[in-house]
Amino acid sequence: MEVEMEMRAGEEIEIGQDITPPLPPLSSSLHHSLLSSHCSSCFSPLPPQPFPPLFTPTFPNTPSSYYCSSLCSSADSPLHVSSAEPYLLLLLQSHPSAYPNGDSSDLRAALRLLQSLPATSPYPRVAGLLTNRHKLLHHHDHRVRDGARAMFLARKMRDESPNFSIDATIANVAPHDAVLEEAVLSLVLTNAVEVQDKTGRTLGISVYGPSFCWINHSCSPNACYRFSLMTPPTPPCWPETALLRIVPFGRSSGRATQIENGVCSNNVLAKESRGYGPRVTVRSIKRIKKGEEVTVTYTDLLQPKAMRQSELWSRYRFICSCTRCSASPLTYVDQALEEIFAVNSNSSSLSLEINFNRDKATQLLSVYFDDAIDDYLSSGDPESSCERLEHAFTQGLSDMQLDCNGETSQLRYWLHPLNYLSLNAYTTLASAYKIRATDMIALCSKMDDHLLKALNLSRTSAAYSLLLAGATHHLFRSESSLIVSVANFWTSAGESLLTLAKSSVWSEFVHRDLPVSNPCSTASYRCPKCSLIDKFEACLFYGQVQHADFDDVSSEFIDCVSNFTQNVWNILALSCQYLRLIKSPIDFSWLGTTKDSSVGEVLIRSSGTKAGSCGTERSISGSEAEGYTAQVRICIFKLGVHCLLYGGYLASICYGNSHLTCYVRNILDMEGILLNPCHEPN
Repeated sequence: MEVEMEMRAGEEIEIGQDITPPLPPLSSSLHHSLLSSHCSSCFSPLPPQPFPPLFTPTFPNTPSSYYCSSLCSSADSPLHVSSAEPYLLLLLQSHPSAYPNGDSSDLRAALRLLQSLPATSPYPRVAGLLTNRHKLLHHHDHRVRDGARAMFLARKMRDESPNFSIDATIANVAPHDAVLEEAVLSLVLTNAVEVQDKTGRTLGISVYGPSFCWINHSCSPNACYRFSLMTPPTPPCWPETALLRIVPFGRSSGRATQIENGVCSNNVLAKESRGYGPRVTVRSIKRIKKGEEVTVTYTDLLQPKAMRQSELWSRYRFICSCTRCSASPLTYVDQALEEIFAVNSNSSSLSLEINFNRDKATQLLSVYFDDAIDDYLSSGDPESSCERLEHAFTQGLSDMQLDCNGETSQLRYWLHPLNYLSLNAYTTLASAYKIRATDMIALCSKMDDHLLKALNLSRTSAAYSLLLAGATHHLFRSESSLIVSVANFWTSAGESLLTLAKSSVWSEFVHRDLPVSNPCSTASYRCPKCSLIDKFEACLFYGQVQHADFDDVSSEFIDCVSNFTQNVWNILALSCQYLRLIKSPIDFSWLGTTKDSSVGEVLIRSSGTKAGSCGTERSISGSEAEGYTAQVRICIFKLGVHCLLYGGYLASICYGNSHLTCYVRNILDMEGILLNPCHEPN
């Protein structure tokens, strides 16, 4: 029977603490599209004149890798050539159909891993890592078999060049020839994680040793991880003081036993790793008791249960049975993420107590919302995207169905404000309105209604950012593992609000005799009602946070932003019909429970308003102009400062002194809020 591996805390671990040292990868590779723009060794952007590899293949016209420095070139070039990576690129360049997946990063990572490991056999585990070969071959036959055959041919080209014929085809490779390649490629597909830079852009993939890969998945995890991009260290080893705070366990027949030695030994791992490439550090996001299993997430936690389960099965071939997925009935968070309202349009009375095909409704709404979001992301039409999304929010989507009597009924569906599609739409709307405002300001050469409309668009963008942060925070209060997403959303909301308050367009209102002033007089502002500034700076300085402090800081923050929001939400939401239906983006007590029909009734009763009347295209009314007062501007500024501070505070828990915390700190330092700027780590 296959032993299931897991990692457990070897000691008591507080929230916001590193529980592993920076772990180097066993193998890593850039995504194919970034091979000419990023360093193949450390994944950093290439300089204007990149460094070539020190070694070149003997086969003519073989594609090459590029490096950011001579150090990276000397460290990576030998493995780049000896692994047969250049030959694989040449093979795929000549025969694109050999691996129609499009991206060769998984094949190249597998080749590198195969070359760097000692002689091995295609057992269920290679270097301690599960391959899942039989499961993947059963469900992804062409992906694994074709990829392994391409790897086999590349290695043969390396061994027989320059006499090898490039015209050799995948079909000529016998199934038994590439068994080892199948095992290692399956290992990469099972264990590799996507490496992201400081902006969240995915650069490539890395495979790490058992100290990371034995950490299992949970939809309610107690840890997260971050990447650091760095050039090869000299010598390539861990600091003596950086120790693992987790220990390996093997589970078989329901019993877990600690593994005292073997492939998870620190010394073995250090020998297996190359000592360079994107490093990963695991960090606690909850208090973890000694002996408790440490878990991370393999998927997006803001997806409903069915979507998470589908993604995990499709990629990793397991069914999640964590506490969140096993809950019956569904947890509050999972209920909210999938909640939909429906009403029979043929009925003369409003009633939400009707039976409808929830899966069909979800599919209908998903297709519509994905298509509307695609208008912006792929087609570059933010205005169309905004109109379509807000139409669905306020008017719902209609669907014809047969009832139990065989009669046709017209149903209309509305999304719950906390539905996962709603959250995705808020993200798109915040960005789309921001782009529309920027484009409109660029076209305005003087003060006119278009400039005022641009400010209204910026205001709506900030409102959606605030709504997204508040909505996810509401869910976070029931599921604390959402802290990573919440940290990013509060940071984005704070930046959007601060940008709105400091917009130069406000000063133009002086020409219209409107009482608008610059909020810079509040640059030395320190809130007398909360300790956010002190706690944020202390968290950065000491590198950790106490659990009691976390609860107190969160409570103080919500009290402060609730008060600020009461004063400005009607102004922020004024131009958009849907936003005006949201009574508060912070205090969601007006929602009741997810089974309460009051939310649906508010949306449905408001649908008599003409679709698409979000208000951003109409002329500026007197009430809208009067909303831009000095008091409102300062209140928005203070609200933005609080959101940034709290986002940075949460980010310091998730990532420590990382790019995001330094980004927040430097923004606030520019406003005079903090004393010293932060120097961004690698």
